[in-house]
Amino acid sequence: MSGQWIAGAPVSFGVWGPHTGAPDGDGDAILRTLAAQGYTGSELGDTGFLGDPDRTADVFAAHGLAPAGVYVGLPLARGEWSAQGRAAFALTCRTLRAVVDRHALTAGDHGAPAARIVLADDGAPGLDAPRDPADRSSGLDDRAWARAVDVLAEAVTIACEHGLARTFHPHLGTFVESTWEVDRLLATTPLGVTLDTGHALLAGTDPVEAADRWAGRIDHVHVKDVRLAPLHAARRAGPASLRDWWTQANVPLGRGDVDLAGVLDAVRRTGYAGWLVVEQDAAPHGGPQLAQFAADQERNLRVLRELLGD
Repeated sequence: MSGQWIAGAPVSFGVWGPHTGAPDGDGDAILRTLAAQGYTGSELGDTGFLGDPDRTADVFAAHGLAPAGVYVGLPLARGEWSAQGRAAFALTCRTLRAVVDRHALTAGDHGAPAARIVLADDGAPGLDAPRDPADRSSGLDDRAWARAVDVLAEAVTIACEHGLARTFHPHLGTFVESTWEVDRLLATTPLGVTLDTGHALLAGTDPVEAADRWAGRIDHVHVKDVRLAPLHAARRAGPASLRDWWTQANVPLGRGDVDLAGVLDAVRRTGYAGWLVVEQDAAPHGGPQLAQFAADQERNLRVLRELLGD
């Protein structure tokens, strides 16, 4: 594993869910910032955030960044696609394909890891409260999971039609977050898994142990640091929206409870050679925040490089 292929992500600048980020941090400014700091790539952010497929490819090319992937939530609990959802997913694939092709055209044979469609469950009402990782009754039953597998298979088919690599991201507040749910995913689908160090720890999975447990199936890594205290406080308070405490749990690298050095050593032992995507999920508050977000990401890159020995 090399520290060369380190990507940033718009989510670290407040771009997630329905948000559009800090008012002074549009997509062009975010990618310009990441490129200037020395990141070699970025994930795309919400589909449409950077514009249509051609415009998104233009922005990446303008800043010389390689595409690392794009996150997409799927209706696993519902077990079926809507026509609108299927069309939106196809647009996401076209967008990533456009960026991949433009980068190959402008950068040539650069050896960057594959850009991946990062699949995830989009959750369901009632899952916002922190779940007990040992309570299997809160997960999808076998019949519902079989339908979820059908949705995943269709997503894989569409991604394959666009020539895109795939991975699955276990995510807090969804039906694939706990260790046993990831084990089931890997046992019933051909998908690889994204190791998100923050989501794993908050879902009750030691990310260092996960790197060994899922060795050979980890094909994407989100490097995130989190504090456990907001999770424990949310559990004590009873049902709580994930949005109420999620960004409180996210902290700069090295300031949380994730054993980042241990995770990096573990994935290095397995021969992992994909992207390391730095994420520090942040929420916009309606005022200028680009400088604050940029400072955090500059520091995060420095800390990660130190951990890698670069």
